[in-house]
Amino acid sequence: MSIEAWVTLAVIVGLVVTLASGRFPASVTMLIATVVLLFAGIVSPAQALEGFSNEAPFIVASLLVFARAVELSGVVQPVVSALLGSTRRSFLLLARLLFPVAGLSGFVNNTTLVAMTIPAILDSMTRRRVPASRLLMPVSYAAVLGGVITSIGTSTNLTVSGLLVSSGHPPLALFELTPVGLPIAIVGCLLLVATAGRLLPERGSMRQAIATGRDYMVVMRVTHGGPIDGLSVGQAGLRHLEGVFLVQIERDGRQVAPVAPDDLLEGGDLLTFAGRVDQVVDLHRMGGLESAESQHFDALAGSRHAFFEAVVGDSLSSGNPTLAEVGFRGRYGGAVVAIHRSGQRLNVKLGEVRLRLGDTLVVLADLGFRERWRDSRDFLLIAPLRGVPPTQPRKARRVVAIGVGFVLLTGLGILPLLQGALGAALLMVLLRVLTIQQAREAVDLNVVILIAAAFGMGAAVQSSGLGATVASLLVGALDPLGVLGVLAGVLLATMALTELVSNNAAAVLMFPIALAAASSTGSDPRPFVVALTLGASLSFLSPIGYQTNLMVYGIGGYRFTDFTRLGLPLTVACFVLTLILVPLAFPF
Repeated sequence: MSIEAWVTLAVIVGLVVTLASGRFPASVTMLIATVVLLFAGIVSPAQALEGFSNEAPFIVASLLVFARAVELSGVVQPVVSALLGSTRRSFLLLARLLFPVAGLSGFVNNTTLVAMTIPAILDSMTRRRVPASRLLMPVSYAAVLGGVITSIGTSTNLTVSGLLVSSGHPPLALFELTPVGLPIAIVGCLLLVATAGRLLPERGSMRQAIATGRDYMVVMRVTHGGPIDGLSVGQAGLRHLEGVFLVQIERDGRQVAPVAPDDLLEGGDLLTFAGRVDQVVDLHRMGGLESAESQHFDALAGSRHAFFEAVVGDSLSSGNPTLAEVGFRGRYGGAVVAIHRSGQRLNVKLGEVRLRLGDTLVVLADLGFRERWRDSRDFLLIAPLRGVPPTQPRKARRVVAIGVGFVLLTGLGILPLLQGALGAALLMVLLRVLTIQQAREAVDLNVVILIAAAFGMGAAVQSSGLGATVASLLVGALDPLGVLGVLAGVLLATMALTELVSNNAAAVLMFPIALAAASSTGSDPRPFVVALTLGASLSFLSPIGYQTNLMVYGIGGYRFTDFTRLGLPLTVACFVLTLILVPLAFPF
């Protein structure tokens, strides 16, 4: 082995150890490794910077913008709630949820999809008194399975596609992985439905453990001509909201309380709700409702803003003024959308509430609100809240139309994937689904830089001869098993590596080895590349193997071994299916 190959191997070992430790961002680690190889003369400047001119990072960035639009449009959460229905049986819940999640994951970034699905699952499971741990890990695994259905399902698929282009091969077509990925996703979901109930113990979720009974009062207005205008309270789904109670309806100065399920709603009705702060915030995303304070939001339309929880201090509460008497919006630069008072349910308009020391306000304000007022005697405490502000336009129809157009045009080969992804992202901004600021914030530069920098690492493995050496050893050891045995070796090595480092890093490191293995066996490189693509994405054995696994790890109250218990049979099934399906769909 040449000195260049030894240097490259040493850099890779250092890279893997650093990535596995998690002490530094993956993008920074990969970039430093590529720079080291550049200074060592292993790669040329053109090879080191090749990823920054490749289409893969730009496709990923565009799809992140698209995923952000899907998230803010609120398309996913109502679908999840409807799919879960009212059943409490884990088997039925899994059967109704996992297949749609896997299908959506083929077209929506799976990390974003799981992030959007978690709140709906937690709400539904809390209402049913069923541990959320029964669903969260299977949903993460279903999203991972769905990511291999299309070439845009994960950033790893797009990274491999870009590596193919840089090595002189055609990129992955949108549905090229489908003949292998779809059967794997279906069988994987069936296996999860059959085994999750038995293999997953009940764990208490973080949210269930810290649930609080604090009641906030918020007033919402029924929008004229909206989806619930003319429906009864029961038909509108406002009778049995999780964590929120409809206190009264006000119409033309008349109050209706208590509210009956058959009371009809009309545009302009003011609905007073009481409930937990997280649910009160989520009311602002419900179709057909808008905040009664929405007239105060116009001043925030051009700025970045968020929800804050602010506890009234002695200076603000002096004399027990109302919000109007204080001139809250002009004075503090924010709009109050809900109020909580310990030990008392407030059943009057927000503007008529006389503030007291210790009252807690939910305030919609610009991002500088906390810094401006955190040391003021007007507030005892200011804390940021999660939730999408109500000034965010939820143009679900436009998002769905753009998404369908993107899939059809790229799937039928009318538009290349790069042009289709860039066009979809641009339309989201031009049609005002997202602001320019929101589109910019949607692009995770760590992911983009990681993918771009990884191309230099792949070039080093190939040009130094390290890839050919490793492939030669692999072929020599597995030659008695034939080409299929070599393919199994590439797949197994990739699946093991992806449990230690990021999926993209595993794909980049194994890509030149896969090409060299194909060349050594005289085979077409396509089946080897498809196998490593699947191996890099299908990570089920640990919470650190995939980002969605980490997302549900703490929320579901899981232990590390829970992932191995459920993931081991799934990993074995995916390994066997890949070895069966890849040669059928992509002959050697």
